[in-house]
Amino acid sequence: MAETTYIGAINGALAAELRRDATVRILGEDVAEGGPFGATKDLAAEFGDRVRDTPISESTVMGIATGMALAGLRPVVEIMFIDFITLAFDQLVNQAAKARYMSGGQLRCPLVVRTSSGAGTRSGAQHSQSLEALLVHVPGLAVAMPATAADAAGLLMSAVRADDPVVVIENKELYFRKEPSFDPAPVPLGSALVRRPGRDVTLVATSRTVHEALAAAEDLARDGIEVEVIDPRTLQPLDLGTILSSVRRTHRCVVAHEAVRRGGFGAELASLVQEEAFDALDAPVVRLGAPATPVPVSPPLEDAYLVRAPQIVSAIRSLLNGSA
Repeated sequence: MAETTYIGAINGALAAELRRDATVRILGEDVAEGGPFGATKDLAAEFGDRVRDTPISESTVMGIATGMALAGLRPVVEIMFIDFITLAFDQLVNQAAKARYMSGGQLRCPLVVRTSSGAGTRSGAQHSQSLEALLVHVPGLAVAMPATAADAAGLLMSAVRADDPVVVIENKELYFRKEPSFDPAPVPLGSALVRRPGRDVTLVATSRTVHEALAAAEDLARDGIEVEVIDPRTLQPLDLGTILSSVRRTHRCVVAHEAVRRGGFGAELASLVQEEAFDALDAPVVRLGAPATPVPVSPPLEDAYLVRAPQIVSAIRSLLNGSA
């Protein structure tokens, strides 16, 4: 069976969009050389200066890209690590995200930001964070978190075609994960996917944690516990309907993500579920996330920091036993 990787799917999607639309541009640090993980490998050879290296200045790159988008191009910016997106917050948060609203709909800003997040690669506290909650908090930004190669390609294709800013957050630990090959096609923003059906508990997981959730569900199935695993795929817009429909059938909900638990997206999701489906719940929503500490570089500590399948299994057993 032919195989691809998550990073290979991203590369293929970028090439397809560059061929499809002459207004697409790629810019970022080292993108002409392929980038740190190979997402833009060989693109400069085919597309020339439409794939352009930039200085090591995230604020400058984001400012240039915002101007390009407002002028009618479709720039795709690579920010190597999401940790560095904070350096470009004025341009992204105060300019790109607000352009349509502040112009009364006269302006559009078709800007895509690709960035990597996540721990587990021994990259240290400044290269391993999961900061999606900061971005979801900003009206005007769409935020996607693909968990598979097909979604990495499909969500990116939809992001490039959108007329407002989209941040696509890729997980470093997934980049070289092998999956069966597929024909890339756009995946709509705001469409969740039930990765595994179940009747006993709804488990909502994001990005890399989706695979931990599926492993946990497989483990629990041996004891007759059927877990429904839902991958939101995009956090903004959020397909809350799919999640609520599941919770109303299972009557229990667990949210698992890699980001710090305190103030993470799981808190927002737990609140939404309890506001909209309180009468359907047999127990409070359970949240799983990282402790409130910088990501350790020590391998044993970093391993303990991450949400993995055994932790999810334990949380679900406690929930079903009434001790969560």
